Amino acid sequence: MSIETRLQELGITLPQAAAPVASYVPVVIHNGLAFVSGQVSMIDGERINGRLGEDMSLEDGIKAARGCGLMILAQLKAALGSLDRVERVVKLGGFVNSTPDFTDQPKVVNGASDLMLEVFGEAGKHARAAVGVSALPLGVAVEVDAVVAIKGD
Repeated sequence: MSIETRLQELGITLPQAAAPVASYVPVVIHNGLAFVSGQVSMIDGERINGRLGEDMSLEDGIKAARGCGLMILAQLKAALGSLDRVERVVKLGGFVNSTPDFTDQPKVVNGASDLMLEVFGEAGKHARAAVGVSALPLGVAVEVDAVVAIKGD
């Protein structure tokens, strides 16, 4: 089954790949790997701003991380032409805008991790970091980057 078919079955529509907001490119492909720059939390074209442990619930953080995951997929599709070229999600790095006493960063970043498993199955299983930070660009709640192995490169 193609990944496009899988996305349709899951009822997932990918957003438009966002343009960079600073001096970087969204995806670099090198030696069979796609390095996806950090994607900030957006849902339906709107940035999800906030701080976990202060003005955002855990559930809202999980949704924000899923939004990051959707944008990672959109960036990969734009760079590769097709998500069927994804061989494996190798690693995700999750950054959660959170208060010093908030310790559920791994649960928040599960929003992106679980999406990769839904879409790619076994190939979506990955290594990961989930860290709390005192601030993120543009005041967003979550940022996630990725390293993905590419078929045929």
